[in-house]
Amino acid sequence: MNNMQKMGGIAALIEAITFIVGFALLVTLLAPMVSGELSTVELVEFMMDNQMIIYTWNLVIYVAFGVFLIVLSLALYERLKAGSLMIMQTATSLGMIWSGLVIASGMVANIGTAAVVDLYATDPSQAGTVWLSISAVQNGLGGGNEIVGGLWVVLISWAGLRSKDLPTALNTLGLIVGGAGVATLVPPLTDLGAIFGLGLIVWFIWVGIILLRYHKNAS
Repeated sequence: MNNMQKMGGIAALIEAITFIVGFALLVTLLAPMVSGELSTVELVEFMMDNQMIIYTWNLVIYVAFGVFLIVLSLALYERLKAGSLMIMQTATSLGMIWSGLVIASGMVANIGTAAVVDLYATDPSQAGTVWLSISAVQNGLGGGNEIVGGLWVVLISWAGLRSKDLPTALNTLGLIVGGAGVATLVPPLTDLGAIFGLGLIVWFIWVGIILLRYHKNAS
């Protein structure tokens, strides 16, 4: 169990890093892509000029995040299952589902980007239209709302409160952040996704430190 806690702690910190890198690129190099100011054709042109950055961004925020989420989910299950078995079984199932969704989202985004860039050479207008369809699928899988991730954080925090194996302040933060994620299911509240993402950076770092300290103290 000690090694699992160490791996979970490292995974949690990596999750935080993926979010930090993702947000940093989104507000700098990739800002035009999400500004809403580009036409569909201009958007594809931007993707052509920044294909490697976009490819790397998708790998980091979706694929890498999803892989390390599996490790973290299993570590938290081991830590909290004794006091809240059913809650943690449900939470871990949601963690695996979330992982699969975000990995699939990243792969769809990268394959879709390559497809529309190739199509642009023969039909720029059609490339823009195709990207709108691909983007809708990608958002549906992992970017349009955060209900699965939000529920995962809420259940982890609930289990932490019941077992008292995680700090109350951390669990309170998790309930707030997770609640914001769940709320994105309601169309007028989709902007709460930013609170979910930014709040998760703090939550992941905090969880990572706790799991690593547990491993060190138990050694």
